Amino acid sequence: MTPRNRKRLGLLLLISLFLAPLCAAIVLNAIGWRPAGMRNYGELVEPPRPLKDARFVLADGKPLAWEDADWSWTMFVLTGPACADACLARIDELRRARLSLAQNAHRVRVVVLDPTLPADAIAAMAPVTTARDADEALASMRPADGEVAVAMADPHGFLAIHYAAGYDASRLRKDLVRLVKR
Repeated sequence: MTPRNRKRLGLLLLISLFLAPLCAAIVLNAIGWRPAGMRNYGELVEPPRPLKDARFVLADGKPLAWEDADWSWTMFVLTGPACADACLARIDELRRARLSLAQNAHRVRVVVLDPTLPADAIAAMAPVTTARDADEALASMRPADGEVAVAMADPHGFLAIHYAAGYDASRLRKDLVRLVKR
């Protein structure tokens, strides 16, 4: 092998060293592969559904305000019919997941869409509030008896993520951390 060919081979190896990862990334992106750490646990609602015109009436009779400087994301807790202590425990898990966000906890509000829950139990979980879905905008996402599902709406009033009944609260919390990061 001549010195000229050796230099060419070295140059080609150097070029391939930089082009191989680029080609691999293009191929993986084309087939839709994403690293596990970059995927959210909840199911993205495609396309995001507008909820701004839907009427959610809070327990005190006031409508839910989307344009509120204190809140960013709204976590709607959807309970099935005949919700009992198990549902209250799941709601408390969500309250604790919100509190674990520390300085970003104020950027998530928890709204339980079940006005039939005991008022004293919900009051003990403050700042969790109850509301009524007056337009049944989220009725299709309600789970079966005794279960809890979650729907996340962004600050602009669009339904963005849905967590079906049986969700893992710790993985939901990881999604919350990603959502409220600035």
